[in-house]
Amino acid sequence: MKLKLFIAFFIIWFLFIRETPVTYGEGVMAPTTPIQSTSDIPSPFQHQGYTITPLANFSIEARVLSKEVYSHGIGAELSPVDFALGWGRMSDEKILDQIEISQSGRWYRWRTESFPIPRREIETHSANMHMIPANEEIKEALLDVRVGEIVTIEGYLVQVSGKNSFRWRSSLTRKDTGAHACELVFVKSLIKN
Repeated sequence: MKLKLFIAFFIIWFLFIRETPVTYGEGVMAPTTPIQSTSDIPSPFQHQGYTITPLANFSIEARVLSKEVYSHGIGAELSPVDFALGWGRMSDEKILDQIEISQSGRWYRWRTESFPIPRREIETHSANMHMIPANEEIKEALLDVRVGEIVTIEGYLVQVSGKNSFRWRSSLTRKDTGAHACELVFVKSLIKN
């Protein structure tokens, strides 16, 4: 009986800790702008029954503002998790404490009563990114990321095509907003900083 209670307590504790956001205090935690280049892009390749066409090499160090896991719907088997990511002043808790952030239906939303930084800076220094893990190890690492953590992600911005005329294409700029503004990232590596 004591062992069962201990195991139940441990599981509850583990789940609580895993879902508790990481905090760092005030200050910019991810100062660099995402890096994108079109040199040495690989040819299209097959992945889980889809054709992946790399559009640009991509690297980002950012703070995870929100995380949403998907197990149903179009693309969920290919991209099981979205991150809303922030860099520059959108990685500073002093700023983020004044902005309400949420995700659902593959969208990232934010709202604020009074702008702690200019609206355009919020729009250009945060983004919703659909993550396509390159393998099971990367998938587990993505699912293990906690809100608030600083992560470095490297891979490609991609276009995906599949059965029944399925198409999904990444944005290639951090300056757009609204529909089709999300990045679709084929993740080759993820490091928690």
